[in-house]
Amino acid sequence: MRLLHTADWHLGKTLKGQNLLEDQNFIINEIFKVIDEQKPKAILICGDIYDRAVPPVNAVELFNETLTRFAEKNLPTLIIAGNHDSATRLNFGSKLFERQNIFIAAKISDESKNIVLEDDFGEIYFSMIPFVDSEKIPAIISSFRSKIPREKRSVALAHVFLTGGIESESERKLVGTLTNVDANIFSDYNYVALGHLHRPQKFYSGSPLKYSFDEHNHKKSVTIVDIDCAGNVETKKIDLNPLHDVIVVEGKFNELIRRTKTEDYAQIILNDDVYIYETELLRNSFPHFLEVKRKNHLKSYDDTPINNFRKEDSISEQFAKFFESVTTEPLNNDELAAFESILKEIEREDRE
Repeated sequence: MRLLHTADWHLGKTLKGQNLLEDQNFIINEIFKVIDEQKPKAILICGDIYDRAVPPVNAVELFNETLTRFAEKNLPTLIIAGNHDSATRLNFGSKLFERQNIFIAAKISDESKNIVLEDDFGEIYFSMIPFVDSEKIPAIISSFRSKIPREKRSVALAHVFLTGGIESESERKLVGTLTNVDANIFSDYNYVALGHLHRPQKFYSGSPLKYSFDEHNHKKSVTIVDIDCAGNVETKKIDLNPLHDVIVVEGKFNELIRRTKTEDYAQIILNDDVYIYETELLRNSFPHFLEVKRKNHLKSYDDTPINNFRKEDSISEQFAKFFESVTTEPLNNDELAAFESILKEIEREDRE
């Protein structure tokens, strides 16, 4: 049986204020092109359908249109909830969807059962495990496995963070290691289809789009999975081409404004001293730039030479030293006067 594995669509997400719904609609169309070319027998979507629990209306409409397209193809589609999804909202209408071969697992209950699909060689059992507390997963897997005949092929869908996985900035950070899961607990399955981590890696298809600038060097894809009659698995990545790529560009201001025009979403790092208002000239080359940084401002607060401060320095003198250490420019008279005016206002409010 051939499967298509994808995850982490995050419908409704923005990047630095840029609405990505048009990009998401485009990439879903690209996924359907892969479906037409690769002809999988089932689709696995492994969580984080939406970017937040209460998604915007247009994101819900896009997902509704997508489900309709799956139903029209009569293509079995297995969907689980991720940590960004609302289980209650995603579960709405799930019983009706089953009549169209669309199976949604947003919650785990005592009635949770494997989905069974068939190919020319017999049955394949699919255990659908939505996002749950990691300490519950061993018991959940044990329950699913108890309902799978020993000789049958099987696939697990889950939305988890496997120990050793590589994270990206765009994933919601979960506190501590309680969310970590050991890959060995899935060892009885022929294939494990996971969601949550956005970089394509073992067990993870990754997200179909780049959702943070630290993903600029990722190549986004979906995973095609072939399971033979004996349960042996072969996988391959099919690259996805976005409407707009996400790039990081560094250089001097006068060089960058002469660069060949690109439609990509850009983070621009200026490695010379220019003022922020001048950066609008960059739109000639980067009409969709989303962020501009100056390289000499990227150092952290911890890098600031605080030891230059003396106890006898006034607050204004300390601020002037701090300002120069961060910006590499001395505080001028107008800036100092503005700071002292604000300081006097704060002191007056404190007295009152």
